[in-house]
Amino acid sequence: MENMDYVPDDNSRYKDVDYWDERYKTEQSYDWLGNFSKFHHILEKHIKKEDPILILGCGNSSMSGDMYSAGYHSITNIDYSSVCISTMSTRYSHCPGMTWHEMDVRQLSFPDASFDVILEKATLDSIMVEEKTPWEVSPQTAGFIHKALAEISRCLKPGGRFVSVTFANPFFRKRLYARTEYNWSIKKYTYGKGFEYFVYVMTKGEELSPEDAALEKKLLEDTKSPPTKIATTQNVPEEDFMSNIDL
Repeated sequence: MENMDYVPDDNSRYKDVDYWDERYKTEQSYDWLGNFSKFHHILEKHIKKEDPILILGCGNSSMSGDMYSAGYHSITNIDYSSVCISTMSTRYSHCPGMTWHEMDVRQLSFPDASFDVILEKATLDSIMVEEKTPWEVSPQTAGFIHKALAEISRCLKPGGRFVSVTFANPFFRKRLYARTEYNWSIKKYTYGKGFEYFVYVMTKGEELSPEDAALEKKLLEDTKSPPTKIATTQNVPEEDFMSNIDL
């Protein structure tokens, strides 16, 4: 669980860069959803040691350093906290090939097709943490996520992989990722004992599976016509949204 010293009074603070700047001034390191060793067995199937990798919302996680130690030496890290980027670039200054940049995930200042792998761990979760229910994401958050995913897709090379590590199960997360315009397929993996975490691997240039394409079609239809009865959701497993975030 997260160190209670850093838990904000209101979940909306997780979207506030000032909160993170203050937190990173004193907190040494924190790994949301467990450290790299917990899901390395999944990542090594999808990431080659020589792949240029972009890590979104790197924070003060040890993941970049652990990946570097494991032989992944071409790692670009971004975070919107200048305090975080300053601290981490100093901490890992002995790692040639590892770079750190202050940047917004909605506006990546990289050319098209720059990376073989773009990786995020709990970054999108923190953007969504204020949502009251996973059933209906607010227009503001949906717009934020869409801008980020469009930028991620743009910066991936053909055949490149977007890897998303999250607490969100497929029923809720696939509705964000399953869009033809992102031009990727989606595969799902899980890790963790007791509580399950998810790793989604989106491959650029591959088509959505028939199942995911059908999901996109249904979601588009749902937005055009107002929902009739909430009762249609009764057969879907419920998820206690906030308590599932490993803060």
